[in-house]
Amino acid sequence: MHEKILIVGGAGYIGSHVNCLFKQNGFDTITYDNLTTGHRELVEGKFIFGDILDIQNLDKVFSEHKFDVVIHLAAKSLISESYVKPILYYDNNLVGTLNILKMMEKHNVKKVVFSSTASVYGTPMHHPVTESEPLNPDSVYGFTKQVIERMITDTAKNKGLSYIILRYFNAAGAELNGKYGELHIPETHLIPLVLDVAMGLESHIEIFGTDYDTPDGTCIRDYIHVVDVADAHFKGVQWLLEQGESDEGHILNVGSGHGFSVLEVIETARKITDEEIPTVEGQRRPGDPPKLVASSEKISNLFGWEPIHSSLETILETAWNWHLGRKLSILGKTESIRQVIG
Repeated sequence: MHEKILIVGGAGYIGSHVNCLFKQNGFDTITYDNLTTGHRELVEGKFIFGDILDIQNLDKVFSEHKFDVVIHLAAKSLISESYVKPILYYDNNLVGTLNILKMMEKHNVKKVVFSSTASVYGTPMHHPVTESEPLNPDSVYGFTKQVIERMITDTAKNKGLSYIILRYFNAAGAELNGKYGELHIPETHLIPLVLDVAMGLESHIEIFGTDYDTPDGTCIRDYIHVVDVADAHFKGVQWLLEQGESDEGHILNVGSGHGFSVLEVIETARKITDEEIPTVEGQRRPGDPPKLVASSEKISNLFGWEPIHSSLETILETAWNWHLGRKLSILGKTESIRQVIG
């Protein structure tokens, strides 16, 4: 029988894909999520409704199940919101993680995979960005992730915790068979917003800044297919399970190694959807670096991981199939659920 995995925040975009991959490979998973940004419809298998700030409920869950690994994906993650609601971000991200680490210590769970972010680098000085790049987050959100990384590494030194910390770049796309996809309320990510315009759900896509020091003046980002992101978690958990009891760990970038500008993404989406996708030029947003492209050499060398699904065309094609096939139906069900629980 495979080991038991607790996926905290597993009803969200990345979490649902992570859970799907582990279930496909025979693992016993339990998803724990408060559904503020996640969706029950996206969870396969056992689900427990709960908040990471509710330490009594976390204690109950850890008491009732013997977990071998915790995958922690639960965080407030909107850069712009973090500027205006810093206490919310410090509370949820830092206190919530502290609660998880306390319960792991209490219940002798020694292995964790943490969902971090490229936002810890802020505006990097070098490209592609390696894990040795100085950390200088521009946002409250990025800073909370940096602090959590330190919390985990400090705990590992003193408590025998082994860990994998994954610094995602821009996760995008949808499950290859269209079962799971990206659904945030409100939506803030470029690719689903562009596809919302293609579907007629929005009139235009706003481009935040056209005067950056890039070839076409718009921001360049490293887009990594969410299935490849899930595979990074899977390979990380395999590594942890092979280590036995240790205080070892790795901090790893997860990106494709290629950058695409906002305008390149929109133009590719036009070709795939065969829709016009009108644009409107807007002002820069605070905390947006001109360019953010990963070096994923370290995770490739350690785990043999490769971003095999992360061409821009594949990302947009799978996201578009999800939009057409599932998004609207789940949106309707989500609103009904929220009326019941909220």
